[in-house]
Amino acid sequence: MKVVIKLGTSTLTDKDGLLNRKYILDLVLNLTELQKENHKFLIVSSGAIGAGSSRLNVSIRPRTLREKQAFAAVGQPLVINAYSDAFAKYGKTIAQILLTRDDFDKRDKYLNVRNTLNTLIENDVIPIINENDSVAVEEINFGDNDTLSALVAAAINADKLVIFTDVDGIYDDAYPSKSYIIHRIEKITAEVEKLATGNSSSGKGIGGMKTKIIAAKIAGASGVDTIITNGLKLNLLRDIVSCSDGQAGTIIKARRQSFEAKKSWIAFSKKIKGKIFVNAKAKEALVNRGKSLLAVGIVKVSGNFKRGDSVSIYDFENNDKDFARGLTNYDSETIEKIKGKKVLEIKEIIDISDDEVIHRDNLVVL
Repeated sequence: MKVVIKLGTSTLTDKDGLLNRKYILDLVLNLTELQKENHKFLIVSSGAIGAGSSRLNVSIRPRTLREKQAFAAVGQPLVINAYSDAFAKYGKTIAQILLTRDDFDKRDKYLNVRNTLNTLIENDVIPIINENDSVAVEEINFGDNDTLSALVAAAINADKLVIFTDVDGIYDDAYPSKSYIIHRIEKITAEVEKLATGNSSSGKGIGGMKTKIIAAKIAGASGVDTIITNGLKLNLLRDIVSCSDGQAGTIIKARRQSFEAKKSWIAFSKKIKGKIFVNAKAKEALVNRGKSLLAVGIVKVSGNFKRGDSVSIYDFENNDKDFARGLTNYDSETIEKIKGKKVLEIKEIIDISDDEVIHRDNLVVL
């Protein structure tokens, strides 16, 4: 079984904000025991900025981009050394993998990342993955490691994504002191999303339950179950890996009909560059009949994108949320010229190369 484990800053640090090496040792002990049963693990680890802040005796979390990049550069060696020392005690080798959004956006880079990660775990090496905070800028960052962990899980076709946090799971009304845990969620509905808050309860991380729900959506659409649980309860790790009843936290089940690898990449890994709004007839053809998107069904275009970019597709009349995503055969300027027109009309406007604006093989209905 391939398992991606995501650890946040609140799980990895003690009350003083220092790396909790005892916790890391306990985690590694549990993982090495499970490795004997042929389970393979990848770790997506936060903590670099926090560790750097502590080393520099800065008590307030950095807010500016240059501070975050600088503190991450100081903290990343501390984090990786803590993992290296802990796994070395059990004769295990780790690898450091630092990623940016750009590594998932471009197809060749994405495939290289996937191949590298799979090769490492096939050779009994544990990848320690983090966002490359010291160079990442707004245009190429993930925003949080929950999203990164889900993209990694989808890329390697993992069996499970385990998100360690500082609460026991998802509570029925988002107030842990007054509620009980929802142990199993078959589908992420609007009601489930309402249970999520946008902030980290510890104040140390940048995410919250909201980002974990988003991560579970990405993983679930790619066929990966997600378990959200308390990272301090490492005694439950065996149950989490071995069982699927969700008693050790909240399990969010994967979609029964998950996306194949390329469409998962189109839907979630490639960065969205624009929006296309379609009429009801076009939406029906895309959703119910598996058709390609033609210019005649397009009502409006938003954004500045190029041929081959990923775009979101919206219902023009009900445009609260995109219902599909795909790779466009035309840039935004060209689509603006041909929207609403039939193929014969389009041929009089441009030198047409593709009948479809988005071919069904490059389109994903969410």
